Amino acid sequence: MDEKQIVIIGGGAAGMIAALTAARQGGSVTLVDKNRTLGRKLRITGKGRCNVTNDCSEAEVLKNVPCNGRFLYSALSQLSPSDVKAFFQDDLGVPLKTERGNRVFPQSDRADDIGDALTKSLRREGVAIRTGRAVAVLTKNGTVSGVKLENGTHLPADRVVLCTGGMSYPATGSTGDGYRMAKALGHTIVAPRGSLVPLEAEECCKSLQGLSLRNIGIQVKNQQGKVFYQDFGELLFTHFGLSGPVILSASAHMRHFEQEQYQVIIDLKPALDDETLDARLLRDFRENSNRDFQNSLGSLLPKKLIPEVIRRSGIPPETKIHDITREQRHSLLRVLKHFAVQIIRPRPVRDAIITSGGIQVSEVNPSTMASKLIPGLYFAGELLDVDAYTGGFNLQIAWATGYTAGCWSVWD
Repeated sequence: MDEKQIVIIGGGAAGMIAALTAARQGGSVTLVDKNRTLGRKLRITGKGRCNVTNDCSEAEVLKNVPCNGRFLYSALSQLSPSDVKAFFQDDLGVPLKTERGNRVFPQSDRADDIGDALTKSLRREGVAIRTGRAVAVLTKNGTVSGVKLENGTHLPADRVVLCTGGMSYPATGSTGDGYRMAKALGHTIVAPRGSLVPLEAEECCKSLQGLSLRNIGIQVKNQQGKVFYQDFGELLFTHFGLSGPVILSASAHMRHFEQEQYQVIIDLKPALDDETLDARLLRDFRENSNRDFQNSLGSLLPKKLIPEVIRRSGIPPETKIHDITREQRHSLLRVLKHFAVQIIRPRPVRDAIITSGGIQVSEVNPSTMASKLIPGLYFAGELLDVDAYTGGFNLQIAWATGYTAGCWSVWD
């Protein structure tokens, strides 16, 4: 078999594993990336720790892919989460550990260890790493023939794998180049939007800007009042609305802003049921019976949150505690357990962790990641219209689709 000239465009997670796999299968591989350091986005994932994958079955991965999960069935069978763990530990020599929710991290808690191990392996396998921006996939008689770089250089290619990522974190190089190149070749692009993204919310959040709440519960309701997501953890109020881990996770489930309105209900005291919290309020009220209401909540709530809770309770701030009625106390209790925030919209895709949307998967062979329109063209990673919830699932998609594209770019 003649050695195939394979150009991988994009040096993120999917691109690096595609390049490494293609080289190991006998291809002559060139990896083109805008950045001098490969894996820029990979190196900041998981707050710099890199949630490599999720230690679960392929079926469990698919349950965490809300859009086009079935498309990934073949790729996951070619590189499963257990395969990913073995690849990094046994092949690349990066020790891993599994934490809450089956999230897998490097033992060092350093995402750079993942990026560096991949880069070293690429060099060891003879992959030519080229810094530059690809602007077009070239074709001849309808088949891939090369790649054009921004500086005018033409790289000949028998196969091209597009792994340019989405449009989130543009400072890392994900600026939508892959969409433009694929569209120029006739591929359909499902409009990109943010997933795992902060949320813009009503005015009340501005007064709470900078307030971080730990150990709170949230529920997300649609406009019919149906609760369709709930979580527990940390939340941050910002100048535009809400952020923090529970909000980023919740945003992935809020996928229909064009038709739906969403509300986040914050439980400020999730460890206490209504009866227990009411008993706590009664005890606090007895201890502060002669104080003004506005001066009695310091042991219950962060200082910054007190004025907004008072406003929502409907109890006049100067009311003496001993004058608060049972109905007023129950009103306060409801605010503490059901602090509602109306969501306006998600933040722009550039602020998201993951891009939802991308190459329409009906135009891609799910077994090989090959384009159904252009022979010799392959896709992998976030560029495809598949995205998942938090927990290492999105990186698992990148590894599996990148590995599949890398193999078949040589085998086809």
